[in-house]
Amino acid sequence: MQKDQLFTRRRVILASAAALGAAGTAGVVLVGGDEEPVRTTAPEPAPVAGPQARQAPKPSAFRLRPLTGYGPPRAAPRKLKVRKEPILSISGRGRHMMLTFDDGPNPHYTPHILDTLARYNVRAMFFVCGECVVDNKELLARMADEGHVVGNHTWTHPLLTTLNRKEIRSEMERTSDVIEDAYGERPQWFRAPYGAWNRATFQLGAEMGMEPMAWTVDSRDWTTPGTDIIVDRIESGAAPGVVVLSHDAGGDRSQSVRAIREYLPYLIDSGYHLTVPHRRVG
Repeated sequence: MQKDQLFTRRRVILASAAALGAAGTAGVVLVGGDEEPVRTTAPEPAPVAGPQARQAPKPSAFRLRPLTGYGPPRAAPRKLKVRKEPILSISGRGRHMMLTFDDGPNPHYTPHILDTLARYNVRAMFFVCGECVVDNKELLARMADEGHVVGNHTWTHPLLTTLNRKEIRSEMERTSDVIEDAYGERPQWFRAPYGAWNRATFQLGAEMGMEPMAWTVDSRDWTTPGTDIIVDRIESGAAPGVVVLSHDAGGDRSQSVRAIREYLPYLIDSGYHLTVPHRRVG
């Protein structure tokens, strides 16, 4: 399925996502589309913000090994405690925020977003779809080299609450495998498409060593409301701990590309420290 088809499909699916997503278990959070995010206190402390990138790191030899096919066997991921709700914000002293981008990578839009982030020495999170990674592995290699964090956003961007457990596992596991091949490490974060969570997604994510990450501010850029509106939503929603949701694929993202060129310098000039979570080791 082509990613640009998701723009049309998203409008249909979001209408039923609320009812389906709520059918999982108590504590399930459904946020996305035209709905306002639901703020929930996570069972565990939110991830502590990591340092803002000051310069692009050198290419990782560890990342290159899997690409050549001579890397060590994949180690089993560390299992995590199963959460009942996704993480919606980041913790840490000061004016920290985090930018996240979903549905990519896309060769027409992702490079421009990466260029803007590099210009201001800022790192971000990219929740990628496996089917998009297959033909754009070089973009994940660039994300690794420039210090960005890559998360799992499933293989085909389905509404997970309509799938059985085996299907959900396949969507998540295949994506983690291709991320490791292209990025050099297995993802430590997962985001459910459309913000539709249920018990199986939390359990399987924890089994695969991934924490569930949602968002605080939805730019709703997927509706292509205009660059100025996207900028205003992000700037007006700025606050310590905020996680911003935007997109670098799934449709025409030219407005998103133009918007980050405006709101990123504004956030920095306003004293915000754009950052990513600390990487778990071991």
